[in-house]
Amino acid sequence: MKTQAIAYLLIAFMGITYPAIHAQTNNRPSAEADSTVFFHTVERGETVYSIARMYGVDTLAIYRLNPGSNEMIKTGQQLRIRPQSSTGGDQSFIYHTIRPKETLFAVSKIYQVQASDIMAANPGLDVSTFRIGKNIRIPIKNAEENVTTAATAPVAPKYIEYTVQRRETIYRIQRKFNITQEELIRHNPAVAQGLKAGMVLRIPVEGQAGNQVQAAAASREPAQSEREVNALLNPLQTAVVRPDTIRVALLLPFMTGDTVTTSASMHITEYYQGLLLAIDSLQRRGLTMKLIVRDTGYGLRMLAELLKERSLEDMNIIIGGVENDQIAMIGAFALRHQIRYVVPFSSRNDEVQANAGIFQVNTPHSYLVSQAAEIAGQRFKDHNVIFIDTRDPDDKTEFIATVKHELAQRNILFRDLIYRQSSFATDLTQLLKNNQPNLIILTSGKAEAINKIRPTLRTLLDKNRNLQLNLYGYPEWQTYAREMADDLYKFDTYIYSSFIMDSQSEDALRFNSKFKYWYGKAPSGAPRFGTLGFDTGMFFFDAIGRFGINFENYITRANIKGLQSIFGFRRVNNWGGFINTSLFLIRYNKENHKTQWEDIRN
Repeated sequence: MKTQAIAYLLIAFMGITYPAIHAQTNNRPSAEADSTVFFHTVERGETVYSIARMYGVDTLAIYRLNPGSNEMIKTGQQLRIRPQSSTGGDQSFIYHTIRPKETLFAVSKIYQVQASDIMAANPGLDVSTFRIGKNIRIPIKNAEENVTTAATAPVAPKYIEYTVQRRETIYRIQRKFNITQEELIRHNPAVAQGLKAGMVLRIPVEGQAGNQVQAAAASREPAQSEREVNALLNPLQTAVVRPDTIRVALLLPFMTGDTVTTSASMHITEYYQGLLLAIDSLQRRGLTMKLIVRDTGYGLRMLAELLKERSLEDMNIIIGGVENDQIAMIGAFALRHQIRYVVPFSSRNDEVQANAGIFQVNTPHSYLVSQAAEIAGQRFKDHNVIFIDTRDPDDKTEFIATVKHELAQRNILFRDLIYRQSSFATDLTQLLKNNQPNLIILTSGKAEAINKIRPTLRTLLDKNRNLQLNLYGYPEWQTYAREMADDLYKFDTYIYSSFIMDSQSEDALRFNSKFKYWYGKAPSGAPRFGTLGFDTGMFFFDAIGRFGINFENYITRANIKGLQSIFGFRRVNNWGGFINTSLFLIRYNKENHKTQWEDIRN
C-alpha cells in the first residue's frame, strides 16, 4: 500500500501512466420507455468510471446498458444510467433529467419535495445549470420515515448484488452501503482474502431499501408560490463572512517514525515547507492563521484515530490525503462537518464526483487529454497532421484516440506512420507537405521515442528551409528540455502541461531565495513540490481571506496565478465538488528561441 501511495505521489503531475479513458462510438440510446433508466450527457473529460462514481453505480452496469461504451465514449453522447439500489445514511437520492420547459417548481411537485431541499442537495444548481438534459439529485428520506406499515415483526434480510469496481476499496463499499467490515465479510467470506475488481458481493438490505425508493412525504414547511420557488435559482448575493482566524489542517503521511527517508516523504516535507511560506506571506498581509499538522501514516489506522480529535471539526479547510482510502475517509469527515477539503496530489480519485466540498488540485488525466485534444483541433486545423507510431511501450493510446476523434469531428485529415529505422526518412518525406504547415504527434512520450526521430527531422529542416514543422508533445518532455532544448526550438514544439515555472522571473527568484534561506536548499523535482505547496496555500487561504469560508461561490474571482501551477476550478456536476481543469500550452518558439506559454482555463 505504501509503495502504491509513493507511486501516486511521484507521477501525479506528469500524466505519464493512466488507464485508457473509456470513450465510445455507439449511437444515441433509443427512446425506449423505461422508468428505471435516466440519461447522462457526456461532458468533455468524463470517463465511464467517473460517471459511475457520480451516480453510485458500477461501470459494468453502464457497459451493459450502453453497448460499445467499454470501447469509447464521446462528448455530447447520451448514456443510459440505471441507479443502483443502496441503503444507509440519513438520506438517499434519485436522479431527474431536466426536460424542456420544466421548472424547479414543477420538479418539486413531481416528487413532492420542497424546492429548498432540492437546492440543498445540488449546491451547484442555479439558472445557468438548471437546463435541459442536465441531471439533478432529488433527496428522498429513508423509507421508514415515508411509509407507514402495520408490520411490527422484524423483516428478514434481503440482498442486492454489487460488482466491485476498479480501484474500489472496502472502506468505500462500507460507506456506500452503511455496512461494517465484519458484516461485509460475514456475507462475503472471500473478501477476507482481498477485494478484487469484478467480484460480486451480496449486500444485505432490510425492508424497503432494496429496489424501492419512496417519494418523501410532503413537507410541513409553508407553501411557496411558483414564482418564489423558481426564484431560488437566482444566485444570491450573500454577505461575505470572513473568519477572524483561518483554521487549516494539513493531514499527510510524513512517516515521522521511519528511519529511512524516501523520495515520497521528501516531497511531502517540501510541500509542507512551501505551505508554511504561503502562510508567512499572507500573515504579513494581515491574515491571522492557525495551522494543525498531523502525520497520517499510510493506510487508515492512524488517520481514523486522528479524525476523532474535536479540534479538527472546527477547521475551515483541510488539505491532505494521498491514498484513495484516506481521501475517502477525510472527504466523508469534511462533508459531515461542512469543511472545505483540498486533495493536493491525486488525480486518480473520484470522491469529487459526489462530494460538494472537495477541491481536486491535480487535473484528472482524462480532462488534460481532452483539453489537449481540443487545442490540437483548434490551433492546428490548417496543418498536415502526421501521427508517428514509434512502437515504444509508453503508448499514449488515450491521447491519440481523443485527438483523432477531435480532428475527425472537425473534418481535419490525418495520416499514420509506423516508424522503421531503415526507411523512416523516406517514409516521412512522402507524407510531409511544402505548401502547408505540418504537425507531428508521437504515440509515445518516452525520451527514446523522440530521440528516434530527432536526427531525421533535423536533416529534413536543414535541407528544406521552406518546410514548416511543429511537434506536439507531452508534459514529461519538460524534464528532457535541458538535454534536447535546441531541437525542441528547431521543431517549434508545443507541449501541454498542468505545470511550468519561469525560474528566472522576479517572483520565482524571490521564492527560491526565501525557501533556501528557511530550509537550506531550493525546492527540487519537476514539478517542484515546495512550489506546489506555496501555490496551493496562496490560492485557497487568500480565497478564504477575501471571500469567506463559502469561497466556492466566488471561485471564478479567486484568480491568484501560481508560480508553477494554474487554478481554474469548475464543479463536476450539480451535486459534486470542484476539479482544476486548467492547463498550460507551452511553446518552444523557433523564431525567437524563447519558451513561451499561455494558461488555458475552462
